[in-house]
Amino acid sequence: MFARKIRVQYEQDGQRLACPLKWLDSFSMRNFTNDQVFDDTIPTADGAMEIGTRVPLQRLRSSMEDWFRRKGYLPQGSTLVVEEG
Repeated sequence: MFARKIRVQYEQDGQRLACPLKWLDSFSMRNFTNDQVFDDTIPTADGAMEIGTRVPLQRLRSSMEDWFRRKGYLPQGSTLVVEEG
């Protein structure tokens, strides 16, 4: 089910930093009940997740960025980077 490994980082002041596991857990737990497309996501470590093949990467990035901003996790002026690999 979790066939893809992705990196989840944010850019701040020209540096890429791994998103803390706490952030990733917060997003994943919320989406287990609110958006079925993200049911196939599981955080594994700071900056790392495994996702299913049906999870659209761009939609995941935009939804995570929105959630992190609403929670106050993502610093002002920072952008989220989600990449396979």
